[in-house]
Amino acid sequence: MLPTLLAAAGGHLHFTDLHLDPVAINLGFFQIKWYSLAYITGILIGWVYLMKLLAQPGAPMARRHADDLVFYATLGIILGGRIGYVLFYAPEMLRNPLQILMLWEGGMSFHGGVIGTSLAIIWLSWQNKLNWLRVHDYVVCCAPFGLFFGRLANFVNGELWGKPGDVPWAIVFRGTVPAGIPEPARHPSQLYEAGLEGLLLFAVLWFFFWRTDARYQPGKLAGIFLLGYGMCRFFVEFFREPDRQLVWLVNLTGLHMGQWLCLPMIAGGLFLIATAPGRRKRIEAITGPSVA
Repeated sequence: MLPTLLAAAGGHLHFTDLHLDPVAINLGFFQIKWYSLAYITGILIGWVYLMKLLAQPGAPMARRHADDLVFYATLGIILGGRIGYVLFYAPEMLRNPLQILMLWEGGMSFHGGVIGTSLAIIWLSWQNKLNWLRVHDYVVCCAPFGLFFGRLANFVNGELWGKPGDVPWAIVFRGTVPAGIPEPARHPSQLYEAGLEGLLLFAVLWFFFWRTDARYQPGKLAGIFLLGYGMCRFFVEFFREPDRQLVWLVNLTGLHMGQWLCLPMIAGGLFLIATAPGRRKRIEAITGPSVA
């Protein structure tokens, strides 16, 4: 079937031939979109995996803390993601504050979500006298689940497509150019991000958590996440179409907004990794045995 579709598309697959619908469940009066399910699935699977991580020796928090963390982190993702989108990508929305509340119209920033989640972790850690940096180390190991499902949802929505390209797997998305102009085949950058930010980053964090002593060096896993995500996102942005309202930034600097936002992540990640060995000390577990 796929070769037939490719032949009909003039050598490239058309997005419409995939018959994908942003709405997962449509009851007429009520709709559930894949993007919402991506958030829910990422959070639930992340919580299950976090429970597995916390069952290991030297955990920085107990189950009761993790249950509270899910609530705070969800708020941080939503509020931080939305506020970050407004500040980084659509500041004109500040002239119409009610528009900021229209989450169903889309518009979330991962970098804003990271800041919001980090603030939520710091708040929870302060309330419960936990080591906030070690809590970050465990939470970041779960983040790739949300990234993976979120990018798949972007693909299903036919949004955040890549730049025009003639690679065999390029896809002709709809609505990428003004009406009347032939749609070019584009890089499916959403899938690139799902693979790098989701699968690859999860594998790297899995290795360092389970096969090294990184979790006993406060900040090391968080640094690996920041560095890994920053590098993956910076790379993929070269294949991703910039936001139309920010083309001026690309023309001025040669870099996308996403790449500029990744630079502090990369720098912060390198700093945390480099200084992590000096923060190692005897770990007094919140649950389970202590580890020297």
